[in-house]
Amino acid sequence: ADADDEARRAAREVRAEPGPALADLQDIAFVTIDPAGSTDLDQALHLERTSSGAVLHYAIADVPAFVTPGGPLDVETRRRGQTMYAPDGRIPLHPPALGDGAASLLPGAARRAFVWRFVLDEGARPVETTLVRAVVRSRAQWSYDEAQRTIDAGTAPPTLLAMPWFGACRAERERERGGASLTVPETRIAPDGAGGFRLERSYGVPLEDWNAHVSLLTGMAAAEIMLRGRVGVLRTMPPADADDVADFRAQTVALGLPWRLDVSYGDYLRGLDRSPAARAVKEYAAGLFRGAAYVAFDGEVPGHTDQAAIGAPYAHATAPLRRLVDRWVLVVCDALANDRPVPEWARTSLPELPALMARSSQKAAQLDAGAIDRVEAALLTPHLGEVFDGVVVSVRSGTARVQLDDPPVDAK
Repeated sequence: ADADDEARRAAREVRAEPGPALADLQDIAFVTIDPAGSTDLDQALHLERTSSGAVLHYAIADVPAFVTPGGPLDVETRRRGQTMYAPDGRIPLHPPALGDGAASLLPGAARRAFVWRFVLDEGARPVETTLVRAVVRSRAQWSYDEAQRTIDAGTAPPTLLAMPWFGACRAERERERGGASLTVPETRIAPDGAGGFRLERSYGVPLEDWNAHVSLLTGMAAAEIMLRGRVGVLRTMPPADADDVADFRAQTVALGLPWRLDVSYGDYLRGLDRSPAARAVKEYAAGLFRGAAYVAFDGEVPGHTDQAAIGAPYAHATAPLRRLVDRWVLVVCDALANDRPVPEWARTSLPELPALMARSSQKAAQLDAGAIDRVEAALLTPHLGEVFDGVVVSVRSGTARVQLDDPPVDAK
């Protein structure tokens, strides 16, 4: 209750008005792109092509402006760690007064935001990066499917029409640095229209990948700023173990899609189609990269700074309404980028973040897996004795992991 009270009070009292500490960027035609029905809008973007490349503005909700360090809301969000998503709703990180209201970048309203500005060359490489706190005003809220349709039809606004160029260029930059984004079909639980639920397996639309590259670019820029300033918190992942890579290569042969020695890991994954065997390969590949962690530092840079799947240092910086650690990253980066001291509350509490995020990530994974397990069991129960087509993804310690095609079930 005290956290709710603080959120409602902050929603009333924290103003989104330009001034000495807040630039006025309301003339930039930002748009948001999120799953249909979203109200907790962390990001808004504006992408404008130029004769030499493009200028990208990326606005991130200014959540720190609404949360008093050490106050009831700060304590409660540290306990939660992140928004938890269930098939029939979500358990938010922040109270609705902020997460779905005053801090959300909803269209048509003046909102406080951290605004990243990237000047990009013709290959979408950043040649200049700045970060300011500002007042912004989103012009429209797009769902992925709706925006993709207008892009395909050529009727989208200029920002959306520039996204295919940006996505293709950033994918090529990822290939150059040895990264390998996995486009794995997501199993989703959806209402069946009759009061129950069904499973869907979807790759989404291309815009989801292009938009993800905006977030990746920002996360890499945030990591670079913090490493240069020698204070912050990174999202790291060690390289794949050599034995695991050899095991994966053997598995690709067994699945009929051999990974040739003269092809890089990333290029091999990017060349896979959407067949059941290819899906199985990608699922197996996802297990290659383990040990993702948050690493806080102050003064001494960590020995390992890369996120191996991305192929570069990286930080979570673009979802402060839904993920706790982003609030710290944004505040630290804003201070470092503008030659100001890092706020003491942020600096002294950095060491707490890895454990807080590890605990909440484990809980979120348990909720997600548990929900899918139960819906899979409910869907299969009426079909005992039937035979289904599927692919054996792995066999370990006498247990096989099998991916069914229809219904889209992953089972042991």
